[in-house]
Amino acid sequence: MPYTTAHKMRTRERILDSARRLFTRAGYENVTIDDVMAHASLTRGGFYNHFSNKADLFAAAVETYTVTTPWEAENADSADQSADSLARWLIEFYLSDDMLRDIEIKCPLYGLPNDISRAGSAPRDAYTRLIQRTAQVFRKAMRPRRDASSRAEAIVSLCVGAMLLASTTDQPGLSASLRSSAKRQALALLQG
Repeated sequence: MPYTTAHKMRTRERILDSARRLFTRAGYENVTIDDVMAHASLTRGGFYNHFSNKADLFAAAVETYTVTTPWEAENADSADQSADSLARWLIEFYLSDDMLRDIEIKCPLYGLPNDISRAGSAPRDAYTRLIQRTAQVFRKAMRPRRDASSRAEAIVSLCVGAMLLASTTDQPGLSASLRSSAKRQALALLQG
């Protein structure tokens, strides 16, 4: 008896969740299809019902960050107020101790850039969409400013850069200072 569409979607989501967690923890090169499927408690044979290869899986896993995060202001009551609140929340959350410590929520923008650059065009395309969507959160909060796009890109760069650097040092004071400085500058850019 064939599986239902709902079952296939749940299985695909299990694979993606497993891949997202493992790629974030260990990196693209260090994770195999067998690792992903074992972590999802599935057999390797089922993998090819959902993905053509590891790069396809990696691209889909990166893409899930754009739909598994609450970075969308369109669902709120007051678009202007919610866009600003969401942008501020994102800066605060992105540069938080929780984001730095919790490997399960680590963003691929700072956690996987080297892997992305070597993984092929599909993962790079997904990564690019994640950059654009993240910047869009900030752009919406700064409308109708003429320089909203450049400010939004600067905020993304500050957040990602600070987290990347903070994740590479064993000095808690430096890690905190990098993120605190980036947060001040990002919020200043957001306020204009």
